[in-house]
Amino acid sequence: MRPNHRLRFLTLPLAALWVCVLPAVAFAQANFYQGKTITLVRGVGPGGLAEMRTRALIPSLQKHIAGNPTVILEFMPGGGGRKAANHIYSVVRPDGLTIGNAGSGLIYSTLLGLPGIMYDSNKFFYLGSEFSESTYVFITKKELDSIEKLQSTPGIRIGAHSVGHVVYTYVRFFAWILGLKDPKFVTGYSSPEMDVALTSGELDARTNALQSVIQRKPEWVEKGLMHFHAVIEVPKGARLRHPSFDRLPELGTFARSETEKKVLATFRDSISVGAPYILPSGTPQERVDILQEGFRKAYQDPEFLQRFQKMTGDDASPLLPKEQEKMIRAIETDPDTVQLFKRLAGGGSLPPR
Repeated sequence: MRPNHRLRFLTLPLAALWVCVLPAVAFAQANFYQGKTITLVRGVGPGGLAEMRTRALIPSLQKHIAGNPTVILEFMPGGGGRKAANHIYSVVRPDGLTIGNAGSGLIYSTLLGLPGIMYDSNKFFYLGSEFSESTYVFITKKELDSIEKLQSTPGIRIGAHSVGHVVYTYVRFFAWILGLKDPKFVTGYSSPEMDVALTSGELDARTNALQSVIQRKPEWVEKGLMHFHAVIEVPKGARLRHPSFDRLPELGTFARSETEKKVLATFRDSISVGAPYILPSGTPQERVDILQEGFRKAYQDPEFLQRFQKMTGDDASPLLPKEQEKMIRAIETDPDTVQLFKRLAGGGSLPPR
């Protein structure tokens, strides 16, 4: 009886100790971010609509991530976002203090196995996206004022960021399905630089998000300085409504075959997941949970929704972390479509139609 009696009295202090320690541990985890700084690495250079989307989100992230950390931006352009994704995957410490945003091309770059990929997208933790709907429009100098002129004019110079960048892939789809004759893809531009090059005559065409054109270049629309030919809706049927653009045909209406429709649909699906915010494999699960909850609340914050509309000229279309991860895991396609998609996203000649 005496040993058991003694054990009971030893156990009681231990139990009391755990009652005190466990809440303290939970409290420490919940307040890990207090006084900390989170670096958000973006896979493109500064400027343009993409930066405005992120900047619209940051104040709500600082409000809703437990501990109210400071969030700062770091720009790491290169490889259409692949440089930033590689950095998040293999360089940064998985401590939850560095978040990546490699852009809309993250998933299709993996799907296609584009050169320079040194990450496994299945091993990232996903934090959602502030948008999942977009409308891209094909823009030319005003002299090219019809589809017929586009199709009959050889060597049209089309601007883009870099091979593999989502905007580059958009222009390749436009050029291919519209049936342009020997187009020239001129890379190395930022979005503002492309605007200048198109205005000066250095370029003949570019593509851009419709809301960016409306907000940043309203004179192109109001004064007829540029001509607009067609749009790509992501996802299909989701178009920013505007009187000057409602008449434009959707690119899918120019597709000649089921093969063309299928590869365009695959492109849409890969873009419909937005521009995912990501954490590297190995990030402690409790910090992943804190960040996913903070992002979820930020996306639903009325102040964020108002700020997004004001800064981008469009309504936010948030994709929450869990829903985004499910969509990414569900993307499937056949090898033939992947190979065609790979040629369209690559740096060689466009495939024959």
